[in-house]
Amino acid sequence: MFYHIKLKCYVVIDLKTRKLNHADLGQMLMYVNYFDREIKTADENPTIGLILCTNKNDAVAEYVLGEKQRQIFTSRYQHELPTVEELKRELQRKWRCFLSLNLLKKP
Repeated sequence: MFYHIKLKCYVVIDLKTRKLNHADLGQMLMYVNYFDREIKTADENPTIGLILCTNKNDAVAEYVLGEKQRQIFTSRYQHELPTVEELKRELQRKWRCFLSLNLLKKP
């Protein structure tokens, strides 16, 4: 649990070493609701929940969280670092994407 000074809200982070399931979402929902009702003051913003997991199912998250999807986020992480070749390919892909959107000027 952290407090984000600029956002003026609590941030609850949960790290899962397995695939996300509905119980994980329910648990985070309980944490977020608890902080919003019992800890947060009137001048603070709603609590943010973040679940990091090895794999996730967006449909499960949508059904369990409903409107709370604006406060609770799930993200997948990797167990291993990518290889140098994988990093190079990803950087090249991102660069092409930026150029196609005219976000960066060509050198």
